[in-house]
Amino acid sequence: MIIMEKVSPVTGKTNTMAINATPEQVEAWMSGTLIQDAMPNATVDEREFCISGCTPECWDSLHIASED
Repeated sequence: MIIMEKVSPVTGKTNTMAINATPEQVEAWMSGTLIQDAMPNATVDEREFCISGCTPECWDSLHIASED
């Protein structure tokens, strides 16, 4: 488990998330390995957070806003 900190492009807030990955797996991803290959044990939400900085709550807020 690693703790990753990212800024949400939706809210501008800094969020942290525990990611089911090793530092070596994160390094592999950052070096160009596809995230699903580099971090096979990370959930879809964890991988999305690594890529975009969006939490599931961020995506939910976008979905709700689009329905208004």
